[in-house]
Amino acid sequence: MCLRRAVPDPRRVVVVDSSSTDGSDAVASAEGFELHRIDVRTFNHGKTRDAAVRAFCANDPYVIFATQDAVIESSESLVKLLAAFADPAVGAAYGRQLPHTGAQAFESHAALFNYPPRSETRTLADAARLGIKAAFFSNSFAAYRVAALQHCGGFPGHLILGEDACVAMRMLMLGWSVRYVAEARVRHSHAYTVWQESQRYFDFGVMHAQIPELLQTFGAPEGEGARFVMSEMQYVAKHSPLRLPEVLVRNAAKYAGYRLGRGFRHLPRSLCRSLSMTKYYWQNRRPDEGCAALR
Repeated sequence: MCLRRAVPDPRRVVVVDSSSTDGSDAVASAEGFELHRIDVRTFNHGKTRDAAVRAFCANDPYVIFATQDAVIESSESLVKLLAAFADPAVGAAYGRQLPHTGAQAFESHAALFNYPPRSETRTLADAARLGIKAAFFSNSFAAYRVAALQHCGGFPGHLILGEDACVAMRMLMLGWSVRYVAEARVRHSHAYTVWQESQRYFDFGVMHAQIPELLQTFGAPEGEGARFVMSEMQYVAKHSPLRLPEVLVRNAAKYAGYRLGRGFRHLPRSLCRSLSMTKYYWQNRRPDEGCAALR
C-alpha cells in the first residue's frame, strides 16, 4: 500500500531524496508530498535524519521514518505504530518488517527472524535477558517521541549506519522504553548476494567499533549470531533444501566481513571502501575521524 492510501490526509510528509534515479522523487511530487532534495554525496544515515527532524518537525510530538522500499501493508500500520506512545515511558517504536511477496529463503528468514509476531516493550533491564537484541531497532519503519529523541542528542552523524540502534541504546540507558509493534506491518526485505552480505556485515563491524559502549552495555553479538545461523539452517532446510550448503558460505562471509569491519582503523581507506556496502561514507569521512562520542 502506498503512503498516500495509508494516510490520505497526513499533517505533513517530507520526502528527503538523495539524488534518486528510480523516479521516486517524481512520484512524491505527484502525490503532493513536500520534496527536499540533497546531493547523494552528502547523505549520512544519522546526520541526514537529524537535519530533517530539526528542519521539519522539531516542535512536533512525534516523527515517523520510513524508507522508500518499505511498503506499508495496512492503513492501520501507522495508527498502531503511534499508539505505542500512549505509554509515556516509550521513547521510540518500530514496526514489523515482513518479506516482500516472492522473496527467497534467505531474505525471508532474515525478516521473520528479526521481526517476530509478538509485540514487546523493552527497557535497559532486558539487556540481561536479550543481550544486544535489547537495542535492536530499525528506521526503515519507526517512530520517535521528539522530546525523547532530543533528550538523547538526536541521531549521531559520525556512524556508517546503525543510527537507529545507537539512539535506541541511548534511550534505554537514559531510562526510556523502546516498543516493538508487531501489528504495525510493512513489506521490506533484501535479496543480498554472498558478497553483499559480507559488505553489509563489514559495515556492522565498523559501526560496533565506532560505538563500543553498545557492546560494553549489551554484550557481544556472537551469541545472537549463532542463534540466527541455527534458525536459518532449519528454515532453509525446510523451504529451500538445495541451498542448504549456502548457509555456511553466507555466514562465513558475514563473519569475515564483520571482523574486518571491527578492525577498520587498521585498514587503508581504499580497502574499506571496497569492503563496504556504504561506499559514499568513505568519501566523506575525514582521515583522522575516530570513534566520536555521542552528543
